[in-house]
Amino acid sequence: MKETEVQGPFWHWGYAMYRFRWLVLAAGIVLLLSFAFFAQRTPGLLKDNGFTPKGSEADLGDTGLRNDLGLPLTVIQLVYSGKGLDLTEERQKQAILDELADLGKLPYVENISFVSSPRNEGHRDVQAVSVALSLDTDPALEKYPELKSRVRAPAGMNVYVTGGPAIMYDMQTASKRDIAKSEAIGLPIALAVLLFVFGTLVAAVLPMIVGLMSVTLTLGITYFIAQHHSLSNFLPNMVTMLGLAVGTDYALFLVSRFREELGRRPNIAEAVAMTSQTAGKSIFFSGIAVLIGLLGMLFVDLTFFRSLSLGGVIVVSISVIVANTVLLALFAILGQRIDALQVVPRRFRKQNSGRLWERIAYAVMRQPLMLVIIVGGLLLYVMIPINHMKLNIPNAEVLPPSYESRYGSDLLKLAYDSRTMGPIQIRVHSAALIWEEASVREARAYAERIKGIAGVKEVQSYLTQLGNHSDAELSALLQQPGVKERIEAAKLAKDHTALMNVVPEYDPDDPATSELVRQLRSLDSGGLETAVTGGPAYRIDIIDRIQGEIPQVLSFVMGITYLVLLRAFRSVLLPLKEVLMNMLSLGASLGLVVLVFQYGHFADMLRITSIGYVSATLPVIIFCVVFGISMDYEVFLISRMMEEYEATGDNDYSTAEGLKKTGSLITSAAFILVVVVGSFLFTDIEIMKALGLGLGLAVLIDATIIRVMLVPALMKLLGRANWWAPKWLRSRAAAPRALR
Repeated sequence: MKETEVQGPFWHWGYAMYRFRWLVLAAGIVLLLSFAFFAQRTPGLLKDNGFTPKGSEADLGDTGLRNDLGLPLTVIQLVYSGKGLDLTEERQKQAILDELADLGKLPYVENISFVSSPRNEGHRDVQAVSVALSLDTDPALEKYPELKSRVRAPAGMNVYVTGGPAIMYDMQTASKRDIAKSEAIGLPIALAVLLFVFGTLVAAVLPMIVGLMSVTLTLGITYFIAQHHSLSNFLPNMVTMLGLAVGTDYALFLVSRFREELGRRPNIAEAVAMTSQTAGKSIFFSGIAVLIGLLGMLFVDLTFFRSLSLGGVIVVSISVIVANTVLLALFAILGQRIDALQVVPRRFRKQNSGRLWERIAYAVMRQPLMLVIIVGGLLLYVMIPINHMKLNIPNAEVLPPSYESRYGSDLLKLAYDSRTMGPIQIRVHSAALIWEEASVREARAYAERIKGIAGVKEVQSYLTQLGNHSDAELSALLQQPGVKERIEAAKLAKDHTALMNVVPEYDPDDPATSELVRQLRSLDSGGLETAVTGGPAYRIDIIDRIQGEIPQVLSFVMGITYLVLLRAFRSVLLPLKEVLMNMLSLGASLGLVVLVFQYGHFADMLRITSIGYVSATLPVIIFCVVFGISMDYEVFLISRMMEEYEATGDNDYSTAEGLKKTGSLITSAAFILVVVVGSFLFTDIEIMKALGLGLGLAVLIDATIIRVMLVPALMKLLGRANWWAPKWLRSRAAAPRALR
């Protein structure tokens, strides 16, 4: 049957877009203008970093300490530095307090006190002040500009504000800048690529319109969701990255096919309908493939992943919808004018590039085994750093040192003992009042067992405040009015609850401290109810929650991907081969991320601050996003090979023809995606830098080494086995056509 005789649902959809082209375009413009207003305000609503492991022991313990002892909801640190000054002198400390008088008058400031943690040698020119707030994270963030305006440094000093609200505020600022910066870098380069591919300004601009429109509509929709749900402040960056990359790619496929259809038939309505039936149908199923990967992030019970999944799902869905509505309507309106405003003369554009891809395919198939061994071995070698990958949860480190909160945090760690600044905290709950002799006895016994664990430097509690006494004497002292009030004011104990601070021998981020947390959690607490919390415990709970769900993420994404490819290609081996190829490109890209961010190789060249570890979130994000995007190119390439094989039965010929007819378009689409996500390397937030590098490398490896070299080589080695399938599968209907 001829293509012009095929009139499936997507053909009718395309024809409807042609008939109602002006209405569709008008509706798209109205929606764009309406949501653009809200899109600009979305980043300001996202006040959660998304890393709180809700319901974990650390979270429950921290909540209990806040509720029972009245620990401050939020704390910020003011870090003062004065070159040549001794800021530990009482005169200098009083000067600092005098400048903070206005800050102390704010109704939500509970307490202002100097940090009492031991100092590191040689840093007497640094002084830190803790400011306890009675506000939770969201209201503290709203009040931050007012609070910041009242922080002043005495003459000869500088002051840097850090801590939760300060870091979050700077991250919001950085997020807004990053979106603008990535667009300013990525879009012009992407436009240059599109101009080279299409040669005309009108055709080149259309994909940019789809990408920008998808991002704007998604951020506008997110504004209303954020009114009722807590979302991570990394969401806008993810939406911008994915929306520009995927939206532009999808539009590239559609524009290319529409121009081809115009060359075949003069009837614009038929050209639009046929474009919808072929390219429109392909990007619809490609969008589903990307959504499968993005949905995999939902298995990790952290707001960070659920926010990125939500943003990704919305922006990819919007990209597919905009491409199959507004873009088709623009095709109908423009018609032959899509080739107007020629910018690149035809003689400078690629000619007969298909012949090049054909020659590459046959060259690869002449020595397939050697190529698979060499290229596969090289990719496996690049994956070696993964074995030594150190995972951690960044805090201020997500920002470059140029931001005040990051610089203040670094200065704080430099000047003070980080072990006492961020100790392991234990919420101790007794059935009896914490002052009673039985509770004192149990608490002392528990503290002694803690001291017996290797790696414990010190245990601080309400018991250590009163010196060495018997249990009965301590109980009597603690119940004296003056002592009891002092202990309660210090928020060390009250009623049935007490706080124990365990100072480790090693830094909070050291693996030995993580092991200490696990030992504390398995320690016999006698008749006491305990919960181990604090910074080190939070980090463990977050990483455990991520790593614990990785098997489910892998099983879901890889399993569903295999089933979709099994149905699309009607082959048992092809989907398995492609899933393994995806793992190679992902592993190699992650290995390179470890080299850059953990070991610092090429960090200066890429303007990256090496932080000595890899964010624990990156492996899951890179896997989920890239697996879906890679499947786009996979369906496109293998489907075309399958078309040729069904027509000729010649495996080698179908492999070469598939690469010949898709190589240029896949390369162009992949290059645009690499440019867009790679532009995030030049932004400020370190997580997005790492994500941009990881995604860009994975797509680059996938679209070049994997698709151009390994796929043809393996197709040659497997021969007819590529297309083997059981009878029940072969009898099913043919897979959707790939783009031509």
